[in-house]
Amino acid sequence: MASTASAPTGDAATLAALNVATLCESFQMTAAARADQVALRTIADGVTVTFAEYAQRVQQFAGALHALGVQQGDTVGFMLSNRPEFHLVDTAAMHLGAVPFSIYNTSSTEQIAFLLSDAGCRVMVVDGAFLEHAQAAIEQVGVVEHLVVVDGPAPEGGLTLSDLESAEIPASFDFEAAWRAVAGSDLLTLIYTSGTTGPPKGVQLTHANELAECRGIEAVGHPRPGGSVVSFLPHAHIADRGLSHYAQMVWGHTVTCCPDVTQVFAHVADCRPTFFGAVPRVWEKLKAALEAGIEAEPDGGRRAAVKGAIEVGLQKIRAELNGDRVPEELQAAYERAEEAVFSTMRARLGLDRSEWYVIGAAPCPLEVLEFFAAIGIPICEVWGMSETTSIATLVPQDQLRLGTVGPPIPGVEIRLADDGELLVRGDTIMAGYRNQPEKTAETIDAHGWLHTGDVGAIDEAGFLKIVDRKKELIINAAGKNMSPANIEQQLKQGSPLIGQAVAIGDGRPYNVALIVLDPDACAAFAGQHGLGDPSPEAMSGEEAVLDEVSAGVERANSHLSRVEQIKRFRVLPVDWPPAGDELTPTMKLKRRPIAEKYAGEIDALYAG
Repeated sequence: MASTASAPTGDAATLAALNVATLCESFQMTAAARADQVALRTIADGVTVTFAEYAQRVQQFAGALHALGVQQGDTVGFMLSNRPEFHLVDTAAMHLGAVPFSIYNTSSTEQIAFLLSDAGCRVMVVDGAFLEHAQAAIEQVGVVEHLVVVDGPAPEGGLTLSDLESAEIPASFDFEAAWRAVAGSDLLTLIYTSGTTGPPKGVQLTHANELAECRGIEAVGHPRPGGSVVSFLPHAHIADRGLSHYAQMVWGHTVTCCPDVTQVFAHVADCRPTFFGAVPRVWEKLKAALEAGIEAEPDGGRRAAVKGAIEVGLQKIRAELNGDRVPEELQAAYERAEEAVFSTMRARLGLDRSEWYVIGAAPCPLEVLEFFAAIGIPICEVWGMSETTSIATLVPQDQLRLGTVGPPIPGVEIRLADDGELLVRGDTIMAGYRNQPEKTAETIDAHGWLHTGDVGAIDEAGFLKIVDRKKELIINAAGKNMSPANIEQQLKQGSPLIGQAVAIGDGRPYNVALIVLDPDACAAFAGQHGLGDPSPEAMSGEEAVLDEVSAGVERANSHLSRVEQIKRFRVLPVDWPPAGDELTPTMKLKRRPIAEKYAGEIDALYAG
């Protein structure tokens, strides 16, 4: 049976799609209202899928999954790069009341096996590139009944996506009845935590959780209906699922799929998004690339003009953030800089249509936020967790307060426990951890407060500032409590060469740091100083580099109390890629694995 969902248009369609019980109904409303609009695409329109085609293919895939035995409550696993097929099949599973979830593509065989077993996964959908790992994991656990390969041939007993596309749907299958039977309290997805403090936990999110999240964001962020976004973060992360996949079902965005995070700004330039959000490291690398480009400008006059414009922008934004009146002369200078420099800079990046920028998942250096605000890219910091269905607090665009993550979105409450731990309550709080009732009870108390593990402070305006992770605070040998995140942020601000920094000092007499160089900054520095090999491995042994890093550490120390200061450091001859031994896929530090892997280097810093 074909869908009979009503089809309001424009803002009315968004309001209607927000005020329903499930994302199934949101999707059906949005697809009907925007039938001819492109819903999914790849760079340069290599692939385009309209909302009408999206809806039709969802119905086909839902029928094919139903024919494989997928029923309400069953789990369907995905290991796919960011590509249109993810949205098609994931949404189809959702319409059956099934629980689709994604696995990080960098996961080991053992990690995949753990997740498949924990989820009780019946069907797994994979890219050909990940097939070998997936098959090995499936053999270990034996719970997966059907393996579907999106590209390339299927192994013996498996299926291809084309098989699902052409599958004959049983006449008894009633698509509309299936999705209308889904309830708001039903599970929408599982988000497995990245495992920085132990085995991943399966965060269970419901349709009601996600719709409450969307309503809270709409009240503060007002995303443009029918706008454009780039999907580049892993599908296994709640930020991508929430802000591209599920948000599209409400706001009707066109999603451009970017399968390689290193190419994100090529995709941004291609699609010119109306909304752009990223983790701090993406913004940090963009700032480094822009500054390197400015330094490489051969025309001295042009180079000086751009630097001068940025300085004007910084003066203006700092005055505004301090609550000072911007002098008329400075305002006029800024308007000239905007017309001559900043508007062109944003257009070249592909951000000339963007109306809203966000940053989250980890602390961001203040200088990065100031830089982008100065050039007309005011980034709103957010705070959230998988357990809060992503964003729980958000800085409003018209109340920029750099260094804070804003007040809670409507529908969410926050407060601080006696020890400063941030507690959160509201309709976005998860249904619990899969198969772990004890962990759930430890995390959500009898009054519904989620104990986040983050230490925070709330200012007089109700804006939250995250101090650090409760369990990651450094308590030195003298009993002094310190925030490693604050120390690390100062180090990264101390020199553009410092890409990653880890402060160590728990139970120790003083603090030391492990430092990893930024590849982009290394390339620029090598060019300026006539160094042959710009790789971080080679640059870590260059005297000029070590002198600059040392100066950066001293600059950082000047902003820290004596007990917080870094006494000794080591520049590691390595790069730390996302999802490696040291960083999560969203580039959070894996502190325990780092401490174990570099125990020798750390001990050497305390020797003698």
